[in-house]
Amino acid sequence: QVQLVESGGGLVQAGGSLRVSCAASGLIFRNYAMGWFRQAPGKEREFVAAISWTGGSTNYADSVKGRFTISRDNAMKTVYLQMNSLKPEDTAVYSCAARRWAGPGTEANEYTYWGQGTQVTVSS
Repeated sequence: QVQLVESGGGLVQAGGSLRVSCAASGLIFRNYAMGWFRQAPGKEREFVAAISWTGGSTNYADSVKGRFTISRDNAMKTVYLQMNSLKPEDTAVYSCAARRWAGPGTEANEYTYWGQGTQVTVSS
């Protein structure tokens, strides 16, 4: 079965950096666009970043543009989210998602498979 497993979350001070990873199994990873979404307590899930199945195009939420970078390693079947200049408002559970043969979609309902998420906490 398809599994997406996130790792790399943790506690970091404001201004710091963190890289979260999402390892995929049970699917032909190179055929899937990948996205990162986050959900803070009491808030709706929101789009963070996405990368197309070819890796040729990306999308970012305005709130993270210039600070976060999404990338993928098809050989490792892993997608990464490098987060720099972190702010307390970036605190959330970060989840990765996959959708087949698609561009870097920004809507959660476009994605088929989801991971459980990893907690990222940014202290002020």
